[in-house]
Amino acid sequence: MDGPLPWPGDLTPVFSSAITAEYASLTVTGAPVTVPATPYVGEGTLDVSTGLTYPTKAERARRNPRVCLLFADPVGAGTGGPVVAVQGMAAVRDADLQANADRYVRVSLAKLPDATKGLPRSVLRRMAWYYARIWVEITPVRILGWEDRSLVGDPEVWTSPERSWPESDPAPGGTPPPAWRPAPGSWSEAARYALASLPWCDLTVVDADGFPLVVPVVTPAIHPEGFTLQVGPGAPWPSVDGLTDGLDACVTFHVHGERFTGQENRTFAGRFDPEDRVFRVDRALGGWSLPGGKARVAAGFLDSGRRLRPRLRAEAVRRHQPVPKVRFPGEY
Repeated sequence: MDGPLPWPGDLTPVFSSAITAEYASLTVTGAPVTVPATPYVGEGTLDVSTGLTYPTKAERARRNPRVCLLFADPVGAGTGGPVVAVQGMAAVRDADLQANADRYVRVSLAKLPDATKGLPRSVLRRMAWYYARIWVEITPVRILGWEDRSLVGDPEVWTSPERSWPESDPAPGGTPPPAWRPAPGSWSEAARYALASLPWCDLTVVDADGFPLVVPVVTPAIHPEGFTLQVGPGAPWPSVDGLTDGLDACVTFHVHGERFTGQENRTFAGRFDPEDRVFRVDRALGGWSLPGGKARVAAGFLDSGRRLRPRLRAEAVRRHQPVPKVRFPGEY
């Protein structure tokens, strides 16, 4: 980007090289929900996207723009660098769906080339249900940094001097689509699988300023009510005075390969008590995982397309726009 950076310059390689970051937004009740997302450096913002056909995490940010991105997963990034939590104000962009799709095709093919390697363009052109995107542009408000996931010592803190933030595009009319994947029937079964198979674990709470704060978990373990979480001593917990059952919280497990061809995650909502370090699960949330080898990932994409394709036109109509086309650089 041109002009001065809106964050410390030594953080730009951390942001630009990350394959995934943990993106946290807030539900209508103020509880955090955190999912892995691929981050992109925008024009003074850190941007993530979600599919037009599954817009929930964008709509949460439109309703409450306080969000957080945690950069703590070094896999595929080529760095073992610092842990950085970016709390920011989100602006949702869906006023130009064709421009959004063009951008996503361009930047995702450049950043994640192995995800579509070998697929002919004729196949990709039929995947508008996936490439039609809503962008969430995040302007950093506060950045916390530690040397690594152990969170030893107090974080270094950078605070933006700005006090005004871009606003989201107007919300579409009509009724938003329902969840497209059911939640797991048993949180305990999902928890055992996550502990056995998904090596990265992160915890999200809400701080005193109403922002979600995502921090890495050093060692999670099963507990009869959920998980016991070992978190580094430098984690800045908000006060629990007056709270009898801890903090609204979210725990997310995830994994992906060095060369990104798919990913897998499990997310749990509940309450966290910093005193005994127990996260008590209320429920497991539904999510989108594409695990396994390329053939299994391709099969998962086909199944997802069958479920999501019927939503594409309805979501475009809600925004009074045509269905975007999948176009490649040089075609527009």
